[in-house]
Amino acid sequence: MRQDFFIVGGGVVGTALAYGLAREGQRVTLLDADDNALRASRGNAGLTWVQGKGMGMPRYAELSLDSVEAWPAFAAELHRRTGIDLEYEQHGGVDLCLDAEEAYARQAEYRELQASSERLRREFRWEYLERDALLPLLPGLGDSVPGGTWSPHDGHCNPLFLLRALYAACRDLGVDIRHAAPVDRLSKTASGFSANLRNDRVEAERCIIAAGLGARQLAPQLGLSGDVFPLRGQMLITERLPRVNQLPTPQIRQTATGGYLIGDTHERAGHDKGVTLPMMQTLADKAVRIFPFLRSARLVRAWGALRVMTADGYPLYERSTTCPGAYNVNCHSGITLAAFHADTLARAILDDRLHTQFPQFSGARFHVPATP
Repeated sequence: MRQDFFIVGGGVVGTALAYGLAREGQRVTLLDADDNALRASRGNAGLTWVQGKGMGMPRYAELSLDSVEAWPAFAAELHRRTGIDLEYEQHGGVDLCLDAEEAYARQAEYRELQASSERLRREFRWEYLERDALLPLLPGLGDSVPGGTWSPHDGHCNPLFLLRALYAACRDLGVDIRHAAPVDRLSKTASGFSANLRNDRVEAERCIIAAGLGARQLAPQLGLSGDVFPLRGQMLITERLPRVNQLPTPQIRQTATGGYLIGDTHERAGHDKGVTLPMMQTLADKAVRIFPFLRSARLVRAWGALRVMTADGYPLYERSTTCPGAYNVNCHSGITLAAFHADTLARAILDDRLHTQFPQFSGARFHVPATP
């Protein structure tokens, strides 16, 4: 049976789109690469986050707000369909400021962001809290942390359970999932699109590239933007400790099973996804500064992953003008935006409205001619 779509990329972005399209009755094939692929889905802390999004592009902050507002229903729907608990919580979050200069800059940025959008001025809620005011939200916070910004919009989930639930829901809806199926060539055909695999070929009426760093090679083949680059993130996790009623932060959060997940690094290291002793020491020192009681905790694992970034840090949502029916979806915030991708964005692609509904996110923004 001929497929309506094939999607290149089996991470959180690709599976969310596959789920959304299949839920709309589309016949979808999902092409997932090998296990040694440069997967961004393993390099995140599972945050569903609005803070820090959209400086320079308020529309991105608005999309993030849309998605976190949709997340409770999205998580509940996946749980009903699959029985998988995403360990999703939305009780607010804190982005810590580790010195006075950072605190001042953060507050100025948020005020500027709100001033740039009427909706954000009305709906984006945040507050800077000094350390003493943060203590009820972050018991055990270190004395040297001056404060942080709190927002009620923020939350977190288990990103591995999210990916597992999306796969299960896709299978339940009839998505044809092809594992170990890296794509080396995409082409336009007389009746749609073709993806060349190692020993096979897949065809569909339309195609979506959600291949993360793989878009650098694949997207230009269909007239789409390959302007992405890797940004390494290193992460640590501690042994399981008794649960503490704490809000998540981008720097550190306790998981549902008790381990403290420590991260928030951004390194230009090419395609090296390894870990380094100096960065692990930096992360451990920061964790102990934030929560001194972790000084005696044992670290049980360290890993690195390559996040997908564009030149300005904002998502790529684009429709090919030279190969109509081909789309490119790429972002570094796939967890936060998963609810949006599975619903609003999937329907925009289905209705071929990506270029009119989200024109700000086209790759054309990276190729604006210089002013003479």
